[in-house]
Amino acid sequence: MNTNTLIKPNTFVKSVAVKPSAAFIETPAVKKIIDRALSYLEAGFPVHLTGPTGTGKSTLAMHLAYKLDQPMILMFGDEEFSTSDLVGDTIGYRKKKLIDNFIHSVLKTEENFSQRWVDNRLTTACKEGYTLIYDEFNRSRPEANNALLSVLEEGILTLPQSEEEAGYVKVHPDFKAIFTSNPHEYAGVHKTQDALLDRMVSIHLDYLDEETERAIVVARTGVPSEEARKIVGMLRDFRQQLDPNLAPSIRPAILIGTILTQQGLPAQKEHPLFVDLCLDAFISGRHGSDNREALTETVISLVQKHF
Repeated sequence: MNTNTLIKPNTFVKSVAVKPSAAFIETPAVKKIIDRALSYLEAGFPVHLTGPTGTGKSTLAMHLAYKLDQPMILMFGDEEFSTSDLVGDTIGYRKKKLIDNFIHSVLKTEENFSQRWVDNRLTTACKEGYTLIYDEFNRSRPEANNALLSVLEEGILTLPQSEEEAGYVKVHPDFKAIFTSNPHEYAGVHKTQDALLDRMVSIHLDYLDEETERAIVVARTGVPSEEARKIVGMLRDFRQQLDPNLAPSIRPAILIGTILTQQGLPAQKEHPLFVDLCLDAFISGRHGSDNREALTETVISLVQKHF
């Protein structure tokens, strides 16, 4: 992603003008999802991309922001977030000093101190009409995201009464919001309140179709199309052997393709280094020792089948 930075006064954040990634693959299946999401966004509805990790949610969100052709603000969900991390907070004090020496023999001095308010990401996007990407937003606690409720429903962002004369900001008509999330069964993820989900259009993303996964592996790694076909075939077969919550994304296939290209390693089942590469890519450290032996046998059998 290439960006141009725009800096606004009295704000914590920078917005970026998004340019397309050269590695983004738009097959017919992907284009269908893009067209659906853009139709919702252009009609003023926030879009929520949800699904297992590694299904391209963040990449797709960035591509949608590019398609919208307006500045974008990106933020990531965090367990430590509070409402102020979205809307802003008071930072330090502003000092105002008035010296009156109209009468030469009389010196009058008046000083005032007031807290200085600084906008954060959500407030900046609402005021300026930017696209907001809130990646993995359900890693933040639900109460931290409560500020979004009125933004997405009434088009109003409520601020502390003492800091804004009206106590609220009317959301700019060009404001767009794209959210991504992993299933709440994942570690470190909170269950999102129904009231917030009800204000979004959720699009479930599953693992990409075989044609798209092949195209991604070729584009990202430079391996020949035939080798990409075998690597992706092995990946898809391996997924069928696992619990859905443990199924790997396309990343192991990209890892294998990258090493094959950079190291000049032959993709041959007789080559012990290639077999070890497949084992490292597919099993990794997330699988416990209880089933590692069975998974090793599965990967070796798949190498024999596809190569």
